[in-house]
Amino acid sequence: MKHSLPVLLSVNGGYVDTAGFLALQGLFTAHVTGNFVTAGAALAFGTSGVVGKLLALPVFCIVVALVHMGGRALSARGVPPLRTLLGVKLLLLIAGAVLALLLGPFPNSDAWPALVTGMTLVAAMAVQNGAQRAHLAAVPPSTLMTGNTTQVMIDVVDLLHGGPEPQMAAVRARLVSMIGNIAGFAAGCAAAALLFIFVGMWCFAVPPLNALVQIFVHRTSPVGAASAAR
Repeated sequence: MKHSLPVLLSVNGGYVDTAGFLALQGLFTAHVTGNFVTAGAALAFGTSGVVGKLLALPVFCIVVALVHMGGRALSARGVPPLRTLLGVKLLLLIAGAVLALLLGPFPNSDAWPALVTGMTLVAAMAVQNGAQRAHLAAVPPSTLMTGNTTQVMIDVVDLLHGGPEPQMAAVRARLVSMIGNIAGFAAGCAAAALLFIFVGMWCFAVPPLNALVQIFVHRTSPVGAASAAR
């Protein structure tokens, strides 16, 4: 189960980002800097969504800061920070799903129903990003695949070139981990798109289930055991 939690995080990253993008007029809930591009497009084409896209980055930054402060406080009190933060993310994803089902669909993503739903999902993904960076720093990022893809290609070239076996073993291990994360992210994107087409707002019921499985895997995996002390 060593790689299970990072892959589940990547599935969630791709899924929530895609579902949010489709349901909320192009809002990126995890890759928040991408919202500057879509905000520019919304301004150019006169479509809605500018407010949410501009709010996403400050909301994301504030939540990441709170996550880091909370994690430090939990560690100081002997409470496993990652497990607790995964629980916080679960609650935010449940709230996002409930809001989407009650308030969606969202024809105007600048209206308050879309803003509240969107910022709840942004907060959930900020918790995932902040918690992973602080407490699972050794595993590949779960929401930004550009860096992972770049590293995969560098590792492939290094393996083809060859080198000392200990170094090549480390490269192979990293390559397997990153390929798993990229595949998980892609699978999450595809699943979100398909479910959005067929069930609409009900697609947001999936991320809380994923988050629940993440908590279980964290409790039982070597990655979770190693991170519990941090």
